[in-house]
Amino acid sequence: MAQFWRSRSRSAVGTATRDLFERLRMRYFQIQPGLRFLGGVLLLVLVVALAVLWNAPVLSVAVFALILLIVVHLILRSPSGMAVVSVLVGWMVLSVPLGHLFPGHEDGPPYLNPALLLALLALPVAFVALRLRGYAPWRTAILALGAAGLATAALAHVLPMLNVAPAWIAALAVLGYRWDQARRAVPAEAYDTGWVQEQSNQKGDGMTVPGKPRSDRRSDKRGGSSDKRGGASDKRGGPSASDKRGSSDKRGGSSDRRSGSGSGSGSGSGADEGVPVSTQAAYDQRAAAQARDAGGPGDFDDEELGTADEPPEISVADALAELTEMIGLEPVKRQVRSIAASIEAAHLRAAAGVPTEKPMRHFVFVGPSGTGKTTVARVLAKIFYAFGLLPSPAVVEAHRADLVGEFLGATAIKTNQLVDSALGGVLFVDEAYGLVNAGEGQPDRFGNEAVQTLLKRAEDDRDNLVIILAGYEAQMTEFLDSNPGLASRFGTRVHFPSYSPAELLRIAEYHTGLRDDRLDDDARRLLTTRFEEVRRRGIVDELGNGRFVRSLTEAAARARDVRVMEGAAHAKPTADELVTLRAEDVESAFAELTERYRGYAETPTIDEALSGLDAMIGLSAVKRQVREIAAQLQVAQMRAEQGLATRPPTRHFVFTGPPGTGKTTVARVLGGIFSALGLLARPAVVEAQRADLVGEHLGATALKTNKVIDSALGGVLFVDEAYALTNPGYTGGDAFGAEAVQTLLKRAEDDRDRLVVVLAGYEGDMDRFLSSNPGLASRFDARVAFPSYGPDELLQIAQLLAEQEGDRWEESALDDLAMAFQRVVGLGRIDEMGNGRFARSLYEKACASRAMRAAQLGAAATPADLTVLTPDDVHAAFAELSARLH
Repeated sequence: MAQFWRSRSRSAVGTATRDLFERLRMRYFQIQPGLRFLGGVLLLVLVVALAVLWNAPVLSVAVFALILLIVVHLILRSPSGMAVVSVLVGWMVLSVPLGHLFPGHEDGPPYLNPALLLALLALPVAFVALRLRGYAPWRTAILALGAAGLATAALAHVLPMLNVAPAWIAALAVLGYRWDQARRAVPAEAYDTGWVQEQSNQKGDGMTVPGKPRSDRRSDKRGGSSDKRGGASDKRGGPSASDKRGSSDKRGGSSDRRSGSGSGSGSGSGADEGVPVSTQAAYDQRAAAQARDAGGPGDFDDEELGTADEPPEISVADALAELTEMIGLEPVKRQVRSIAASIEAAHLRAAAGVPTEKPMRHFVFVGPSGTGKTTVARVLAKIFYAFGLLPSPAVVEAHRADLVGEFLGATAIKTNQLVDSALGGVLFVDEAYGLVNAGEGQPDRFGNEAVQTLLKRAEDDRDNLVIILAGYEAQMTEFLDSNPGLASRFGTRVHFPSYSPAELLRIAEYHTGLRDDRLDDDARRLLTTRFEEVRRRGIVDELGNGRFVRSLTEAAARARDVRVMEGAAHAKPTADELVTLRAEDVESAFAELTERYRGYAETPTIDEALSGLDAMIGLSAVKRQVREIAAQLQVAQMRAEQGLATRPPTRHFVFTGPPGTGKTTVARVLGGIFSALGLLARPAVVEAQRADLVGEHLGATALKTNKVIDSALGGVLFVDEAYALTNPGYTGGDAFGAEAVQTLLKRAEDDRDRLVVVLAGYEGDMDRFLSSNPGLASRFDARVAFPSYGPDELLQIAQLLAEQEGDRWEESALDDLAMAFQRVVGLGRIDEMGNGRFARSLYEKACASRAMRAAQLGAAATPADLTVLTPDDVHAAFAELSARLH
């Protein structure tokens, strides 16, 4: 078994074949499961039709075709697993003729039948082969079962009394040898793809023999004589600087080292036997630091002997200290520390002679912008460099434009050039989901070409490159699901949370301190208030988290400079004034940076939102139900903060009741409650009806509905008379309304985290509307019933309207007003008249009658003539409105 670094790479034909197979797998799994199943059924039908035309046995052909389709599907889904299964099936078939080689094989009991015993050999072989991670399982199975078959063929007639014992012994011997070789496999630094490369070796198996130092260590960029991190340094008792190898190869030493030359081994007296260079260098560095700290004698100088071209001296402790100093991101810090611990554990296992895969991996960073993903990528690069897994701590940042070319074929060249520039370090691809930018139903051929090239290089160069794909979580999840190769090669996902208000304040103080500025107490309190407001609105991710804070402090500094210079005309500013940021500077900067969010109303507190509900007249049952909804949302939020299980909050509602009963007002209260709890970005309500959602032709409706929903994102969408979306009067059904309903249902589910939808209308009509589509009843299961107003409540509404406008009713006018309301309610026509809207109309008509009277008085009109509403005004207003009652 050859050492990994001396193993031959795959041939060009093998690489091309593998690449073609991976492309085929990717294309296959890009097809929707339902379409794949339908295609299989159609192919099966076609085969059966051809069998009928050619007078072939239909049943046999159909069964064979079905089995073949299943086998092809399983091969594409798990090639390695199917390879092992194929070997085992082949052995079970071969065991029958092998069992017939034994004389008298039919004379013994059935459980001693040689064919059965040979077939059972497949079980331990499969178990052990899959447990040996140092070898490809199917190769181990072939070797073990092949040895068993040869032993059976050779000894079945010669020693029939032994039955199948020679076959079992031969197979177990092969498995034992493979286990021993895997146990003594070379350490982690020599691994290529995580599997032992089973190539021939002209100079033996090349394994490190216990008790003898290895003579062919790699002298990478950190292995020269002038580097204190390891290599053939005179500080470690190795050869002098004149004996060091050429340094032109950034990944290793000269060719004689690759061919196993023993000179210049670099294994000085202090080196442990069989320990890889990177591990030994890390241990030597730690020992040197401990010796310097203790002040004792040692072989390490404090003088830096390196040249300007030396790689930087970075320890794992330094990289982790940089991570610790970052503000917030506690889950990320824990995950990165665990990654560092797993790398160190891998080195220790390798040093102990335990088979160990090289701890190289590719990452996916998911989270909003401005949360430190690029900074953490640099820390990871330093960790891999400090452990000797990468020759450089450099990070190359890229976006879609750096990978995708202007025409097909140029993309692969451009992507390969970018990967080549990042070899030996870390390639950080931000907004990686932009590589799959399918528009108008057409696949992104340029982006797919970049993804395929990136996948191939991620596998081929995995021992010399770490790739990090970064972006928003939802988009990255969809991106990874678009290609099976992405999910398998980028299996480590790091989640970056948004910053809390306290963390945003610490970041602001940090950036202020970088410029030697300071925040006064009022500015600090205002920042705290503004960051809390940003959290409640839920727009911290849209603003950019840490980037927003940095821009905010810079804008505040500019506002401070303008303020100071304007005052310099009267008095020379003091040194303190030149470096102090005040509350007015912060307010000006905040207004500048959030200008695009000026449409957002001030987010109320929960008490302010509920106070608007209490100010409404009547509706005691509605108020109680809305308060219950608010309490449920608060409790769910408290449970989530304490890590308790909680159901997703109800976000979509049905308001039933006649018009003019306050449904729109209560919808605004709900918007205030959701925004106060941080469940919505703003308390705004967008009102819509059928005409706002339905287009003039099929296809236009979905566009129109989506546009309305987009305008309501972050707030509440209130659809009045929603039952009109299913109009039974159309012959053949209302296709336009149905399209609007389907679009609304999809967006209500897809955007449930940033949208509240309220459907309103008459109770009977809404019942029929909800029963017309099962999706409506399941998604809009919270119902609030609004009753009609009574005479006393209508009178209170009329008085409140007059008071709000600075008017008042005469006592006799109030009596007439009460009688008017009693008459309309008694006739059962208040719903037809519009409930609260009827009270407002009556007040407005009375004001118009008063205006006519006051205008006739001209300049002689008194304040009472301009503000008091009389019984005559009530009679005139009611007479005009009562015409609707006849």
